[in-house]
Amino acid sequence: MRISVANSVLLLVLGSALVLPQARASGLIADNVVDAAALAELEQRAEHAQINEQPFLFTQLVHDYVEIAGKQVAAGDMDQATASLEKVQAYADRIHANLGKTSKRVKNAEMLMHLATYRLTQLMHVISTDDSYLLQATLKRLDKLHDELLAQVFAH
Repeated sequence: MRISVANSVLLLVLGSALVLPQARASGLIADNVVDAAALAELEQRAEHAQINEQPFLFTQLVHDYVEIAGKQVAAGDMDQATASLEKVQAYADRIHANLGKTSKRVKNAEMLMHLATYRLTQLMHVISTDDSYLLQATLKRLDKLHDELLAQVFAH
């Protein structure tokens, strides 16, 4: 049985109509960049959360700051983007430090980390060579962390 191009497009549209709302509802796809108050609240929640919940909350922060850095790069504000990427690295260190402990929502954290690394890869194509060192270092660190999250997902 052959599927025509029109049927393929219809299947793709229907599939995305079913999957994307669920991803948005679960927080895996950001419609807009988080405002400063929500980001500060998430930072406080992550700092005071139980150790087994911290990796997921810090991964949310990584994802949000990667999105913010993307918006800052698009606006041409490289100083702010650099500050955002430095926060991403700091939170990546926190995730790594707490990952070995029995973590909750590891699969959700892995999915968010995948989206963050994908977004950083996209930014690599947009950013100038002069500004790419920190972005490359951040991407390398997040790729390694993503591998650790995957290993933890498959260990359970």
